[in-house]
Amino acid sequence: MRTSLLRLLTGTVALTGMATLAQAADLPSRYSPAPVYSAAPVFTWTGFYVGANAGYGWNTGTSRYYDPAFGYVGGGKSGGFVGGGQLGYNYQFGMFVLGAETDIQYAAVGNKGASYGRIYFPGQSDGFFGTIRARAGVAFDRALVYGTGGFAYGDIGGNAAVDPLLGYRRDDNTNGGWTVGGGVEYAVTNNISAKVEGLYVNLDTRSNYVGGTAGSVRRDTEFGVLRAGVNYKFN
Repeated sequence: MRTSLLRLLTGTVALTGMATLAQAADLPSRYSPAPVYSAAPVFTWTGFYVGANAGYGWNTGTSRYYDPAFGYVGGGKSGGFVGGGQLGYNYQFGMFVLGAETDIQYAAVGNKGASYGRIYFPGQSDGFFGTIRARAGVAFDRALVYGTGGFAYGDIGGNAAVDPLLGYRRDDNTNGGWTVGGGVEYAVTNNISAKVEGLYVNLDTRSNYVGGTAGSVRRDTEFGVLRAGVNYKFN
C-alpha cells in the first residue's frame, strides 16, 4: 500500500513537471532580439560637381616687342588676381580617381602694355583663360591627391606693340596652348569639398606690329596660378 502511494505521488510530480515545461515552452522569449547591423555608407568621389575658385597668378614668360635699334627685345611681367568657376566629373575605382574638368577664369596676369625704344606704354593687364583638363589621383578616404593637364586657351597679354607708323596697337586675340598642374582636395561633407591647386599655363601668343603690318612674332604668355576652391558634388 505504501509502495503504491509512493509511485502515485512520483507519477503526479512527473506529470506536473512536464506540463510546466510545456507551458514554459509556449511563452514568448525573454531574451532581446539580435541587433540589426547597418553599415555606414562609404564615401565616394564618383559624381558630377560644380564649384568656384580664387587665387593669384604671375606671369613667367617674356613679352617681346620690336625695337628699331635693338630688334626683338623683352618686355615686362606682371601678376594679379585670378578667379572663376569650374565643373567636372570624377569616377572612383578602388583608391584611384579619374575625371575631367573645365574652368573659365578672369586673370589679371598679362602684360598687354607696349614698348618702343626705351618708352613703355602701359596697357590693360586683365584678361581671361580657360582649360579643359583630365584629372587622375589617389584617394585616401576623403582626401584626394591628383595631377591634371590638358588644353588651355585665353587672351592674357603679350599681344600689344607700338607700330612706328600707326602708334600704339593692341589686339584682343584668343590663343591656344596647354596646361599642367596638381592639387589636393578634401571632402568636408559628402557633397562639399575644398581644394588647393597649382597650374602652369602656356599660351601660344603671336602678335606684333612693324611698319603697319602684324608680324608673327612670338610673345610668350606663360604664367603660374595658385588658387583655392570649393566644389559641390551631386549625389
